[in-house]
Amino acid sequence: MQLRKVTAASAAVLALALTATACGSDDKDDSASGGGKKITIGIKIDQPGIGLKTPDGKYTGFDVDVATYVAKELGYDAKNIEFKETKSADRETAISRGDVKFIVASYSINDERQKKVDFAGPYLLAHQDILVRADESKIKKPEDLNNKKLCSVAGSTSAQNIHDTLAPKAQLQEYGGYSECLTGLENGAVDALTTDDSILAGYASQDANKGKFKLAGFKMTNENYGIGLKKGDSDLKKKINDALTKMVSDGSWQKAVDANFGPAGYKNEKAPKIGNVVK
Repeated sequence: MQLRKVTAASAAVLALALTATACGSDDKDDSASGGGKKITIGIKIDQPGIGLKTPDGKYTGFDVDVATYVAKELGYDAKNIEFKETKSADRETAISRGDVKFIVASYSINDERQKKVDFAGPYLLAHQDILVRADESKIKKPEDLNNKKLCSVAGSTSAQNIHDTLAPKAQLQEYGGYSECLTGLENGAVDALTTDDSILAGYASQDANKGKFKLAGFKMTNENYGIGLKKGDSDLKKKINDALTKMVSDGSWQKAVDANFGPAGYKNEKAPKIGNVVK
């Protein structure tokens, strides 16, 4: 009889242990927030000033600072953030597939993208511009890009915007990343690189690139950077918007702008109002 009692007690203890273990495994799921749980955030890793992975494995840039701040407000410590590279062409897929919780990757809000994902923000208003070699003297206005080789990355709308509205004879060149476009610009394979002025300023200000390139100063579009998340997740969207509002109000937003764009002399627009997408 005593043996049965011990066996029954042991079974009860084992059941409790298994239950605790199962609950503990849930803590590693980034679908919840808080505690020691992990969260995966999509970023760019090749955009100086925006999102860059350094040789020592660290992540720097304005988007990284915004993502880290938002994650903290959601209850995640910086050490529990996993940054995942999301290229322009893969952003919607990464969100819908659940590879990331949200994306902070110079992700401009537009009608076509809003059919597939939801956006919190915007958190930065940038403008499309072009980067050319420092000795370039023939490209003085967007129309001068006709018959020129214009580089952008796969999945980006920047080059197509110029081709459709300003320079229909521009020869579009799609590369896998901005770094590849920059190499092409330096060696003469392309004549100009187009994307947002914030990104271009980051490249032009790198020590290795100083004196090699210049911004043309064309404010061709308004680019409202938003945080992409799964469509229909209104609860997460509200929490992220609240975090962005707090980031601006407590001065952290301006501090991040100054730290990441200041060295390039980039003159940013003031922090946009949440939900106000400038056309």
